Amino acid sequence: MVASLPSDIVVLERGWLSSNNILLLSEQSCALVDSGYCTHAHQTLALVRHALGGKLLGVLANTHLHSDHCGGNAALQAAYPGLRTLIPPGQSAQVRDWDPVALSYVPTGQHCPQFRMDAVLLPGSEISMGQRMWQVHGAPGHDPHSVILFEPGLRVLISADALWENGFGVVFQELEGDQAFEDVSATLDLIESLAPQLVIPGHGPGFSGVDAALANARRRLESFCREPTKHATHAAKVLVKFKLLEQQRMPIDQLVRWAASTSYFELVRRRWFAHLALEAWVLQLAENLVQSGAATREGADLVNA
Repeated sequence: MVASLPSDIVVLERGWLSSNNILLLSEQSCALVDSGYCTHAHQTLALVRHALGGKLLGVLANTHLHSDHCGGNAALQAAYPGLRTLIPPGQSAQVRDWDPVALSYVPTGQHCPQFRMDAVLLPGSEISMGQRMWQVHGAPGHDPHSVILFEPGLRVLISADALWENGFGVVFQELEGDQAFEDVSATLDLIESLAPQLVIPGHGPGFSGVDAALANARRRLESFCREPTKHATHAAKVLVKFKLLEQQRMPIDQLVRWAASTSYFELVRRRWFAHLALEAWVLQLAENLVQSGAATREGADLVNA
């Protein structure tokens, strides 16, 4: 993490199954941005309690509602009964009514225990968290409802999955047939206009080379625009890798059965790879992960690397 962050901003850098957790400390009431995946909830609680050092956690804010960013919400709410939970406005009705299909958890074969929401993070507004005021900006692209948070005094940006040092998150709307690459471009332009000095991404270490990261993200976006199937292949590998991160080891035949029962995975295949049978496609994706060093084969099992 960037060494020049002030002591009241604490980043708990996690692995790729869980998003980073950002603690914004104050003597009165502290805030946490994003809560990781549900299978890591016990670790999230331990890390947060240690970092708080006895201080009160009063606010939990989610940049967006993918399972790796809000899967720890329920555990945090149980541990801190007075916790006020803020989410982007686009899916507030689905959270209130708890619709795990509309929230993407069932279609993607992922998990997120039910949690409550108390208010929304409205783009264009400011919110006091920790010791500082944070601007809320809409950041569609990776997720149409995502927000990013910017502290203008320090010029620190919590970018979620809108910008990483080496790219950005999968653009799910594009997979579904809705144009969203333009939204990614507009969000990158927004980030450039904010001129952050430090970026805390949803995954990976924080960084200060913002111009280089933006240039890299734009090159990646251009390549996806030229070859949409390249993005679709990347997205499918991400879905398989996420499941492998969750399970650590899966027999290949079990992975094929999981893919067959996961409606979002089948949606991607039908739209982009209908010429391939499901089993052949899954085997191809598994082999790609092995070749890239993201997985290994041990007998009939695919193992996370």
